[in-house]
Amino acid sequence: MHSSVDSHPRLLRWLRALWQFSRPHTIVGTSLSVIGLAFIALSTQYRGGALLTAMPNSGSTWEFYQRFLGWIGAALVPSLAANVYIVGLNQCTDIDIDRINKPQLPLASGEFSPRQGQWIVVCTGLLALGLAGLQGQRLVWTVGLSMLMGTVYSAPPIRLKRFPFWAALCIFGVRGVVVNLGFFLHFRYLLAGTGAIPWKVWVLTGFVILFALAIAIFKDIPDQAGDLQFQVRTLTVRLGSLAVFRLSCWVLSMAYLGIVGIALWGGAAVDRGLLLATHLSILLLFWYRSRRVTLSNHRQVTQFYQWIWKLFFLEYVIFPIACLWR
Repeated sequence: MHSSVDSHPRLLRWLRALWQFSRPHTIVGTSLSVIGLAFIALSTQYRGGALLTAMPNSGSTWEFYQRFLGWIGAALVPSLAANVYIVGLNQCTDIDIDRINKPQLPLASGEFSPRQGQWIVVCTGLLALGLAGLQGQRLVWTVGLSMLMGTVYSAPPIRLKRFPFWAALCIFGVRGVVVNLGFFLHFRYLLAGTGAIPWKVWVLTGFVILFALAIAIFKDIPDQAGDLQFQVRTLTVRLGSLAVFRLSCWVLSMAYLGIVGIALWGGAAVDRGLLLATHLSILLLFWYRSRRVTLSNHRQVTQFYQWIWKLFFLEYVIFPIACLWR
């Protein structure tokens, strides 16, 4: 009886450590990306505010929406498994660096042994590929390419994270191109049996590429101490935190101004007023908050970086609504 009682706290500790190992902010980002792109694909099936009935095996409207939600859930599982594989592999190859930069992570703190981390990475990687394979080639390519780019980013001997240009290319390549186009095509094909990509998806993809580039530039600012000690020549190590901070802010501003320009010009099948109001407001708030960050304060920099991720999440709420609202 005593051993049974003791096992529950151990299990809870292990699950909490697994949640930290999965890097929760990336889990939220991946989930919102998949769900948001599914609804953007759904928006292409509306004409004049009514759902098209000429879809494969459409059935009744209620049956269709049940099936649609099932598609989202089925795509989410391998996507999240791939997410854990990518961030887990990065932690497995960065244990010594993380002991300086992120000592709270399970491998760095000792909550997980290196062998446990490796097993989680292998199992989630196999799960991701296996479940994606059951759902069609578009999802396999999306999940597989994401995992491949995550692997060459972190794992030796290639380890592209050592090189600022290639590291940034991996991050915005996955978040900007592979995720947006891959998941949209997956859901679009399920909905309509076609692979056409509308202009509004290219607009979102361009925005996310710039946003992911800003994240890729900014993310090494809080990790400067560990990267410097282990001679990881990130952009922050090479140029200094102030220059990189300013560059990241301007790249992110370009992303928002691009959407503002699209909203003013038109050409995408979205609610232009909603995009204009939300993106101008967020841009002003972003510059207000950026001017209050003290780069010598590690806590402030980390909090601002996490806030940028929240803006990234928010786009996958705003943009699908703008597509459906129109």
